[in-house]
Amino acid sequence: MGKLSGQYALVTGASRGIGRAIATLLAAEGATVALNYRTGATEAQALAQELRERGSETLLLQGDVSERSAWVDMVQKIRTAWGRLDILVNNAGITRDKTLRKMTDDDWLSVIHTNLNACYFGVTAVMPLMIEQNHGRIVNISSFVGQAGNFGQANYAASKGGIIAFTKTAAMEVARHNITVNSLAPGFTLTDMLSKVPEPVQKQILSRIPLGRFGKPEEVAKAVLFLAADGDYITGQQININGGVYM
Repeated sequence: MGKLSGQYALVTGASRGIGRAIATLLAAEGATVALNYRTGATEAQALAQELRERGSETLLLQGDVSERSAWVDMVQKIRTAWGRLDILVNNAGITRDKTLRKMTDDDWLSVIHTNLNACYFGVTAVMPLMIEQNHGRIVNISSFVGQAGNFGQANYAASKGGIIAFTKTAAMEVARHNITVNSLAPGFTLTDMLSKVPEPVQKQILSRIPLGRFGKPEEVAKAVLFLAADGDYITGQQININGGVYM
C-alpha cells in the first residue's frame, strides 16, 4: 500500500519536467492521477501509458489552465469519473524573459495568466469538491525568483511571488474545511526551461549555488509527496528547494 492509496490527484503541466516527476511519484505511491497538458499531447500520452503499465489509473485532461473554461471542464470530468479530488498540484508555468525595456504587454500578460491566474482559477475550481469531502491538499509551484527576483524576469518574478502571497490567503480561508494550501519554491532545476539557457550562463548560475549543482525534478516531487501524504499540520507555507541559492 502506497502513502496515497485510494486518493485522487490532478497535476497541471504534467507532460514533462517537474510536473512529470510529480505525477510519476504520486502514482507510484498509489494515487490515481489526472494529467493536465496544453500542447504536449505526445508526451502526456506516453506518460499515461507508462503509468498504466505500472498499474496506475490515469485521466488525460487537455486544457489551457490560463482559461477559466478549461478548469470548469476538467473539474466536471473529474467529478464524473471519480466523484472526488484529494490533491491539486498547480505546476504549469511559462517564461517570457526580457528586460523591462524590451518587455511587451503580451510578454507580461501571458506569464501572469499562465502562472498566477491559473493558480487562482485552479484553487477556486476545486474548492467545492474539497469542501464537500472535508479534505484537500493543494500545492502551488512557485520559484525562488518570486522571493529574490532575477534579472530579465520581472513578469516571472511577479507571477511566482504572487503565488506565494495567494497561497497564504487561500490557506487561511479553507483551513476550516481540512484543506491545506502550500507552495514550493524550487531553485534552478534540470528541466527543458533550464536547458535553453546558454552554457556560459549556466556556469555562472552554478557558481551561485552553495550545493554546487542544479536541482532534480524528482527532488521537487518528493516535497509534493511529503505535503500531500504527511503535511497534515502544515499550511500557508513555502518550502524552498533551491540548493541554497536563496536563504
